[in-house]
Amino acid sequence: MNNSCLIDTHVHSDNSPDGNHSCTFLCEQAVEKGLRAIAITDHCETDTYLKDHYDRSTMQSYLEILKAKVSFTGELIVLRGIELGQAVYDIPLAEKILAKQEYDIVIGSIHNLRGREDFYFMEQFTEEEAYAQTEEYLQELLLLTQWGKFDVLAHLTYPLRYFYARSGIQIDMTRFQKQTDELLALLAEKERALEINTAGLRQPIGKLSPDFPLIRRFRELGGKYITFGSDAHYAEHLAAGFAEAHEAAVQAGFDECVFFQNHHPMCIPLH
Repeated sequence: MNNSCLIDTHVHSDNSPDGNHSCTFLCEQAVEKGLRAIAITDHCETDTYLKDHYDRSTMQSYLEILKAKVSFTGELIVLRGIELGQAVYDIPLAEKILAKQEYDIVIGSIHNLRGREDFYFMEQFTEEEAYAQTEEYLQELLLLTQWGKFDVLAHLTYPLRYFYARSGIQIDMTRFQKQTDELLALLAEKERALEINTAGLRQPIGKLSPDFPLIRRFRELGGKYITFGSDAHYAEHLAAGFAEAHEAAVQAGFDECVFFQNHHPMCIPLH
């Protein structure tokens, strides 16, 4: 794998509720691992923005990123990021959040269906529930992509991790080809990036998110941009699984990966 591709565009510091290490420590470890760049993209869940105090944590995250950006000049490119969850559940608030700071990269994601808890916290699913919720989830992703005020679409198959881990259910995504084709085609048309998220490789499901068939389909439908994201919540997981992500991207027909500076895609050859 080309070392210039060691750019992790999805990383959480301890300013995320489930993060464990400071921005400074993450950057120190990124340098130690030989990364070229890191985007610290702490959580901001639009639907619980005030309830869970994301107004405070996102400000703290941004300030710490700015400090790290200066401290690691010449050693590591530190990108100002945010993972904005459920933006389409309150679009005016989402746009207000994004207007507060000057970000390099905005990750768009859906972690829960409307009025329900994060899939991560759900304890059990029937097969019927899992398929129904997958369909609803994909519809929310389509609405998110239609809104489009993000740079990267995160972990497209996010709920599948938990359907499998909690109840052993393997979702057959070919049953949703019409929905995923519409979503991926729109993502390509809007020139947004598809994230190859490696967190699933560290979880029981043992797969990239999305896995190879959907990465390849994105390319077939005109997708230009892909990013690699570890979704690390611990420093030891920085760039974990990137060899597998790189191989999937190359096999799918991509020649470049990207990262974003001031929302501008910076292309890096994969070969």
